[in-house]
Formats: sequence, C-alpha cells, structure tokens
Amino acid sequence: MEIVVRSQGGASVIDLAGRLDAHQSKHVTQMLANTVAATPRVIVNLKQVHFIDSTGLATLVRGMRQSSEKAGDLVLCDLQQPVRIIFELTKLDRAFHIYASEQAALQALQ
Repeated sequence: MEIVVRSQGGASVIDLAGRLDAHQSKHVTQMLANTVAATPRVIVNLKQVHFIDSTGLATLVRGMRQSSEKAGDLVLCDLQQPVRIIFELTKLDRAFHIYASEQAALQALQ
C-alpha cells in the first residue's frame, strides 16, 4: 500500500494505492490518526485502491469518527467500481460522503 498525504485547499488529502486490507490497515490507521490530529478536514482519495476488506472499511470508519470528534469531516472520493460496490453492499455509502472527484470533495468541505 502506498500512502501519500498532501495539503490541498485547507484540507488534508490522503492518496491511497493498492489493497486496503487487514495487512495494510495498521499503516493507514496510524496515518489517518496523525492526519486528523493535524487537520480534521480530510479527503481520502481511493482512486488507486482496487480492493478493500472489512478491516479496511473499519479503518475508514474509525478515521471518520476521529475527524468528527475534532469537529471535522472525513470524506471519500474517486472510488473504483469494485470498491464502490463493497460500500453499497455494506451500506457504508450512506455513512460516508462520497464524491466522484477530489475537486468535488474539496468544494464540499469549504
């Protein structure tokens, strides 16, 4: 899993690439916690994530909760179809704000 954190328009953007699964979730959990502590407005760009399992979903839910506790918001963008299907099947598409593009997510956070 590749993780890149960058600042964009007053928010932190976390670009993830690869599989977001039980083997990678520890790294993502730590990165989310550090990022939310610095900037509670977070965009997780999943454009290059081609697989997510229940541990990966739990990691994102935990990050969303941490962001909310700091009066921020964690949103998702650029989901590939296989990942989007998992969100729909688990009904987590109702819990997260999901945007088609990073630009749309940035506009929503402002």
